[in-house]
Amino acid sequence: MTKATRFLSFVIPAVILYLFAFFHILPVPLLSTEQADLILPVIPWWLLVSFGSYSLSSLGLGLLRFHDTPEAYESLLREITQAKNELRDQGVSVD
Repeated sequence: MTKATRFLSFVIPAVILYLFAFFHILPVPLLSTEQADLILPVIPWWLLVSFGSYSLSSLGLGLLRFHDTPEAYESLLREITQAKNELRDQGVSVD
């Protein structure tokens, strides 16, 4: 089972349950209707903000740990130098 299949097999039922609760087809346990009306509309935004926070933190952590992989660092520096040399050969000022 691929990651996409596992992800979709979780997300599709969760979205269906959310929509059922949002449109009052399925009651939300432990919450009154008024509380559910206040909480359910903000859940997608909360998930979006949580995903964005996770993405930014994983990106920042990757940048923080970049020097822990010296071979990748050296490879990137070689690629940058090569690109600069190719641009200089074409008459572009890169400095």
